[in-house]
Amino acid sequence: MSSLNFIGGEKGGVGKSVVSRLLAQYFIDKEQPFVGFDTDRSHTSFTRFYADYASPVVVDSYEGLDSIASAFETADPTSQPPRVIVDLAAQTAAPLARWIKDSDVFAVLADMGIAVNFWHVADAGKDSVDLLGRLLNTFENGPNYVIVKNHGRGTDFSQLDNSPALEKALSLGAKVINLPALHEASMRKIDRQNASFWAAIHSRPDDDCLGMLERQRVKTWLKKTYEGFDSLPL
Repeated sequence: MSSLNFIGGEKGGVGKSVVSRLLAQYFIDKEQPFVGFDTDRSHTSFTRFYADYASPVVVDSYEGLDSIASAFETADPTSQPPRVIVDLAAQTAAPLARWIKDSDVFAVLADMGIAVNFWHVADAGKDSVDLLGRLLNTFENGPNYVIVKNHGRGTDFSQLDNSPALEKALSLGAKVINLPALHEASMRKIDRQNASFWAAIHSRPDDDCLGMLERQRVKTWLKKTYEGFDSLPL
């Protein structure tokens, strides 16, 4: 099965682009073809780190959003169907919801055998809980839901764990995974290199590259993250 993965969370700074990059690296390592789209016109983190796979798209334009769905139609029919990753910028929920409703996206992609996954990347704050509730109220049982507890953005997720929003998500079949925290200095080095996670752990040592134990910590972090991804309908 192919999949369309919207990586969101609606607020800035929760780690949406990091999850997009991780999912891209996961597909690369699994040798599964994918196409990426970056909706953030300010930072374009996804295209910066995975330029060979991702391209910018304007989320408040139907023509731009149509190009996301067209990635499935224009794929090589003799190869594996592609997976699609969409790194959603903050505050893109409204135009995206209008496009999905007006274009009957869920029905069209279901007929093509394509799973639609909405990823809600959450920090430990109340805003993430409220935004999850809003997401569920908007789409109800239309897509699959993946809730990502980003432990790099907080450690106490009790507000989410005890919330009606999570209870509703679970009743709709949502999957909940944990994104372990990565040592901040290591992530800064990776970001300064504009490198994919693969390149970061295989680059030659120099003053601004990861050291031996840093590379091992990133490998361990990827392994733990991939274990969560393995349980999802990707």
